[in-house]
Amino acid sequence: MNKYTLNNGLRVMIENIPTSRSVAFGIWVKTGSRYETKTDNGISHFVEHMLFKGTRRHSAKDIADRFDGIGGNVNAFTAKEYTCYYAKVLDQHLPIAVDILSDMFFESQLAEEELAKEKNVILEEIAMYDDTPDDTVHDLASTAAFGDHPLAYSILGTADRLHAMGPEDLRGYMKRRYTIENTVVSLAGNVDEGVLELLEKHFGAFAIHSEAPTLSAPDFRPDALFHGKKTEQNHLCLTFPGCPIDDPKMYAMTLLNNALGGGMSSRLFQEIREKRGLAYSVYSYHTSYADCGLFTVYAGTAPKQTRDVYDLTMEMLNAAYASGLSEAEVSRGKEQLKGNLILSLESTSSRMNRLGKNELMLGRHLTLDEMIERIDAVTMDDVANMMKRIMSQPAALALVGSQEKALAGIGEGIRCIQSS
Repeated sequence: MNKYTLNNGLRVMIENIPTSRSVAFGIWVKTGSRYETKTDNGISHFVEHMLFKGTRRHSAKDIADRFDGIGGNVNAFTAKEYTCYYAKVLDQHLPIAVDILSDMFFESQLAEEELAKEKNVILEEIAMYDDTPDDTVHDLASTAAFGDHPLAYSILGTADRLHAMGPEDLRGYMKRRYTIENTVVSLAGNVDEGVLELLEKHFGAFAIHSEAPTLSAPDFRPDALFHGKKTEQNHLCLTFPGCPIDDPKMYAMTLLNNALGGGMSSRLFQEIREKRGLAYSVYSYHTSYADCGLFTVYAGTAPKQTRDVYDLTMEMLNAAYASGLSEAEVSRGKEQLKGNLILSLESTSSRMNRLGKNELMLGRHLTLDEMIERIDAVTMDDVANMMKRIMSQPAALALVGSQEKALAGIGEGIRCIQSS
């Protein structure tokens, strides 16, 4: 991999894979719901949608037709701390992808009539999300852990906030957040440094600068929140403090997650699903942000079994806290982690994502050998200390399901924040 800087200061990451016939190209912007306020919550995601709705040279249909016509893919996503616009095309079609994506990035019209239509599309997306309790419980878990901090804001925003946004709100937000300092271009595939001339042509006039905002890390607050909804299952999340993205002990966290609930051989999956049949879906995951992180356990289960799943989950976490993992679990986790890492690098899209995210969020990169070395260097004590760190305070709890049965299942102390 190589890092370059265009004449205007824009950072470019390139990984040349000569044996590949494709190129993945991404434009990464350090913006997302964390950088929003309660008033403009959802605007990052709204901007992402609107950049596909037409420029002076390309209508929304033109954009779709051009990529379909070359057998390529184009899409985007918004997260809490970053937004990415990306395409994957045959190497010979990279100039087309760069031309169209840069045109979307700089010249989107944000027309009033398109804005009105896209608002309705996002309202349908919000409705679809609200109809999926095993998704909404994770947003509720963030609120239970972080309260009213921006990291707990919904990426989609809310209907009332969305209705109030106009073209000038989006343009103002882009002027503040879509800047050279906040942007990284990444490419992976059959491409070399000769592409820099193409990038200078399309990004060289980019001249919007900004200063880095001051971010405040959220305090972890172990609240217990309930969202009443008519469902066949209760959806439960237990959330604990985790690691920020640049934590030197991140690999210990990853190994711990894998052993507890990260796969089919994990403790939670084997005990709760395979041995006792109390849930179809049970797993854990770790989410890292710039200055904090969350470790979360999720389970979906029948209302009458909610208390059993909760008690059993806490019993297993406490057992891991008291006795740690076995050497076999840590060893298996290392091989699993290395295998997943190496297999992911077979995809140009995965390589592009890794380059863009690492440069945007960390400003540094590790080689594959360096990553494997760090995985192998994790000790039993590292994993045990990470477990103690996770369990340093009570868990935040989020529950979506049938109100009366859910409250009876978990016990006292849970606060109902919304019913439907």
